[in-house]
Amino acid sequence: MELNPDEMTPVINRIKRARGQLDGVLRMLEEGRECEDVVTQLAAVSRALDRAGFAIVASGLRQCMANGDDVDGLDVKKMEKLFLSLA
Repeated sequence: MELNPDEMTPVINRIKRARGQLDGVLRMLEEGRECEDVVTQLAAVSRALDRAGFAIVASGLRQCMANGDDVDGLDVKKMEKLFLSLA
């Protein structure tokens, strides 16, 4: 199943922001910043990536339903498995 590029624009933006945050975490580590600050930023990166993953899976599920794909079939089960892999 191909993802709708229009729906992926916000996801792409979120991942780009997460990449910037991750670069910031690396700088913080290199500068010897406080553990709490580093972990807080790392947690923010992790949440951003999780949200991007959930948005991708949600888009795929919507697409399955809208296209009338076999609701009880493989595509939905595959999307459920992807969703659970993020949990």
